[in-house]
Amino acid sequence: MPGRTRTFQSLRRGVLALACAAALHACAGAPTPPTAETLPRLAAEEVIAAALTHVTERYIDPVPLETVGLEGMRGLGAIDPAVTVERADGRLVLARDGEALASFPLPARNDAAGWSTATLEIIMAARRRSADLRAAPAEKIYEAVLDGVLSGLDEFSRYAGADEARENRAKRDGFGGIGVSFKVVDDLPRVARVIEDGPAARAGLRAGDIIVRVDGKPTRGLSIAALAKAVRGQVSAPVTLAVRRDDGKVAVLTVVREHVVPPTVTVTAEDGIAVARITSFNQDTASSLESKLRHLRAAAAQPLRGVVLDLRGNPGGLMRPAIQIADLFLTQGTIIRTNGRHPDSNQYYAASGADMIQGLPLAVLLDGSSASAAEILAAALQDRGRAVVVGTTSFGKGTVQTVMRLPNEGEVTLTWSRLIAPSGYLFHKLGVMPAICTSGGDDADAVLAQARQERARTAETLARWRRMPHDEALRRRLRTACRAQYRRGRLDLDIARRVIGDRAAYARALMPDGESTAARR
Repeated sequence: MPGRTRTFQSLRRGVLALACAAALHACAGAPTPPTAETLPRLAAEEVIAAALTHVTERYIDPVPLETVGLEGMRGLGAIDPAVTVERADGRLVLARDGEALASFPLPARNDAAGWSTATLEIIMAARRRSADLRAAPAEKIYEAVLDGVLSGLDEFSRYAGADEARENRAKRDGFGGIGVSFKVVDDLPRVARVIEDGPAARAGLRAGDIIVRVDGKPTRGLSIAALAKAVRGQVSAPVTLAVRRDDGKVAVLTVVREHVVPPTVTVTAEDGIAVARITSFNQDTASSLESKLRHLRAAAAQPLRGVVLDLRGNPGGLMRPAIQIADLFLTQGTIIRTNGRHPDSNQYYAASGADMIQGLPLAVLLDGSSASAAEILAAALQDRGRAVVVGTTSFGKGTVQTVMRLPNEGEVTLTWSRLIAPSGYLFHKLGVMPAICTSGGDDADAVLAQARQERARTAETLARWRRMPHDEALRRRLRTACRAQYRRGRLDLDIARRVIGDRAAYARALMPDGESTAARR
């Protein structure tokens, strides 16, 4: 890389010329007057300092502050690729198009405040010479810098700006809304779903209604995001909707906003077997599942014979609801452990109550997109000998992220601990292996026959799974025992229902190695 070497050498020469100036002021060329677009210096410094502190204190592995701090400065290149920042002779050197613009003292190795101050000085100096950076709003600057800070960590650590963070919090914790989802048809929003007993349902809104006005403003051409923003608002505040029905008539409805948590659980029953479809995990998931199952048992015309938890396509979400759901079916023993660098990241969760279905057969459906909290639940129930897992190997996201709110109302999501299944294995990059593998299958009889024939091999693979070292190459090879696939048809569900209905088949699938259920519980 001779070109880069010459550039770096020229920067080193530039450092000597720049060192004569005050440590925090640019010395090369006359600065271009700033535009009316300003960056709030104190606020920006607080945002960057908070993010750097969270990374150095909470990230799962030790990270040199100098490394992430320098990468944050280099993140400005996402806005103006001509801007570079290098370290030379114990100083930070800002350049544009190879011309050294400013030089700053290298902050102390573990001084988050010093690195945030230096980052602000780099930003301010760069804005004086870069039209792109001067035109960039504060949020775009934060995004560039914090994306740079987090870029070298892992695929799950990320920054979300204030708007995106608000949406994320709404998904986790709920929001002031009316309880509907929309789709756009012919440039107009149509109600796709109305939450049962939500504020919109009580006001008379129905699936299929076309929203033509919100608080008197036309909706034609609005995106789903813009419409969601229009109907959301302060809890207890009304919103007026003009809706056109199938008969062409327009009705005007007033809906009072409530705290709405998106529904994640649907429960149906057929022939005495309940099927609970869980799409993700938020703060209401566990209580919703418990309530729906209790109501189903009380109202069912025939006794419940078993339960299927369908976690296919479930990307995860909050960890605690998954633990709470495992606790609904386990009477004792470990649910999950977490291990990380920060003291608060080391946790142990155990079952504390009674099995709400009193030992009835339980199955869990997984596929290649079942991840995170879904894997916590599946691994806990499988390892404790409480459920038969049917489907394909899951995604393999065995780390926990913590979300830290920043002073600008944005969020930094950091990986801070690893998940350890009850049997002791780390399922990061490995996933959860089903006892009955449906990967590539399209016939229930064939899949079940193969499961019977390969029972010994499945037991051996599960044993290796639980002893697998943290070696990504070995984990990738072991995952081929039941390749991860995305499955949405009825085959996996039909197999689970058949296994639940056959106590001998259920017992074989529950303990392929022959160990007793009581020994594991």
